[in-house]
Amino acid sequence: MEKLMAEHRRMIGDFEVIEHVDEKKIADLRAQVDIAAPISLHWTWEYGSEVEELRALYERGKHGQWDAETDLDWSIPFERTEWFMPQENASLLGTVLKNLGADEKTCREAQWDEFCHTMSQLLHGEQAALQLCGQLTNVCPTMDQKWYAGSQVIDEVRHVEVLSKFLARKTGALYPIDPTLKLLLDRLLEAPTYKMKTLGMQCLFEGMAVGIFDVIKTITTNPLLKEMLRRVELDEARHAAFGVLTMRRIVADATPEEMIELEDFAFEVLEALNANQQLDMLQLFGPKYGLNPEEVVQLLHSSPHWTAFNSEIYMHTVIPNLQRLGLVTERTEARYRAVGILSDTRTPPRDLPLLN
Repeated sequence: MEKLMAEHRRMIGDFEVIEHVDEKKIADLRAQVDIAAPISLHWTWEYGSEVEELRALYERGKHGQWDAETDLDWSIPFERTEWFMPQENASLLGTVLKNLGADEKTCREAQWDEFCHTMSQLLHGEQAALQLCGQLTNVCPTMDQKWYAGSQVIDEVRHVEVLSKFLARKTGALYPIDPTLKLLLDRLLEAPTYKMKTLGMQCLFEGMAVGIFDVIKTITTNPLLKEMLRRVELDEARHAAFGVLTMRRIVADATPEEMIELEDFAFEVLEALNANQQLDMLQLFGPKYGLNPEEVVQLLHSSPHWTAFNSEIYMHTVIPNLQRLGLVTERTEARYRAVGILSDTRTPPRDLPLLN
């Protein structure tokens, strides 16, 4: 199986990473805003409900709508000079710098930068989800799926709205999309079938979003950020549920060959996402803080607790859902373990391995 982004891979110690260092190629990738996404359109003449669970999920979605402008208290301050997340173990940059003896101001600034970068990538991911759900309304075979995908479009519009307003009003920072993320999202948008689109966006990326939002929501002390992420996470949980419900029917009807294709597709996407090991972020901020990205990755990988830390977001929602769907088997389980995605602990400790 050929790995995604093979031309960007190299070894750091005994771990194969994906790293983008050619600034011109990165700029060209970001400038590529028109994506060829050939897609079919599927009519259905059955307007009644065929999948009761999906219709119920659609009904919950209707009742769960909220207004990004009026349902949040935007007057709550979000200060750059305050610890809006715990000083200990809340960010990779802050933890590394503290271990190197940096002062509190520098560590707090690094946490701010990393947080703004993370929120920027989530915003770009929400735009991709918005566009992909629009595609799903065309290709999904049942009316229940079309209804839910259509309702998710407005959810994604709201997420783009609220995250972009938060970054503009409260941080004043918006970072461009990371090249690894851009290539993976383009792959999902270009996927030829609704099966791959549903698996990739609804099960993989929506599941990852649930995990990231939940971690930040849990540890932040800022009321505005906590409430915003609570609302977004409720939407994202429904989206991930839609993916599982739809994929359950797809898996039930899949041939052994199709199951292998789905299983390999899930692994390829998650492995490539994991192989970046935050190098896109480290390349961006390393010079500012005098950090060598490769040395930071080596430091992380030298800890016996690295797998528990690395797998936290994957084990929150994505891997358990794939296991329930039968898309993690003996064929791929060892591969997931080898790259630090699958752990035997569902909720690993929050402590960064650098401190243990």
